[in-house]
Amino acid sequence: MSDVTPTGKTWVAFGPAGAVGSVHSAEGGYTFRLLSDPDYRGIYPTLDIAKSALHAALLPGSPWPEFREH
Repeated sequence: MSDVTPTGKTWVAFGPAGAVGSVHSAEGGYTFRLLSDPDYRGIYPTLDIAKSALHAALLPGSPWPEFREH
């Protein structure tokens, strides 16, 4: 979704091999993208839901990432 613009805080998601993506506050909620994504993915109403969506977008069986606020 190229019309999503991050507006504030960022949380970087780290897996066993390093960074896998990031969650960003945005107008209307939160958005995320994986490192391989060209654009942000949708708007989610809460931070927890955006983190869950990021995790669901990872390969099946991936562990829950560690989210670090930046």
